[in-house]
Amino acid sequence: MFATKTNVADVSFVLNGVVVQAEIDFATTAFDLLRCDFRLTSVRSSCDGIGMCGACTILVNGRASPSCLLLAIDLAGTHVETVEALAEGERLHPLQQAFVAKGALQCGYCTAGMLLAAKALLDETPMPTRDQIARALTGNLCRCTGYAKIFDAIETAARGSMP
Repeated sequence: MFATKTNVADVSFVLNGVVVQAEIDFATTAFDLLRCDFRLTSVRSSCDGIGMCGACTILVNGRASPSCLLLAIDLAGTHVETVEALAEGERLHPLQQAFVAKGALQCGYCTAGMLLAAKALLDETPMPTRDQIARALTGNLCRCTGYAKIFDAIETAARGSMP
C-alpha cells in the first residue's frame, strides 16, 4: 500500500492493468500524478482543479471520479483506469466506436472524461435510460456537441449495435 517518510509516501496501485509505484508528496493530486508523472494526456483539466468540468475523470475501482479532487495518496491499493486502457491495441472499445460513429466528439477535449463516465454507467447499468445517462454525465461538461450525440452514442454502445 504505502510507506511514509516525512511529507512523502511511496504509493502503489494498478494503473491501466499494470502495478505502478510512485513517491508522492501528500499534497499531490491524482490529476498531477497521472498527467505529470505518468504522462497520461487523456487526463485533462479545464476547471482549474475545482471538480466542475469532468475532463479529468478517471475510474477508481470502477467508479467515475474527478482526479483533480482526489489526493494521489488515496489511489494506494486501488485499480485506476484512464481512457488509454479502453482500446485493445488497434481495436477500439465499443463506446469509442459508438462515439466515432455517432459524431459524439467534436473538439475532443471532454471525450476521455465522457467515455469513462459512460463506461462506469454501462458497467453498472447495461441498458440505461436517457435520464440515467444524463445523471451519469452530470459532472462532465461539453461545450461543442450539445450532448444529444453523446447520449446517442452511449445508447448505441449499450445496445451493441454499431451502425
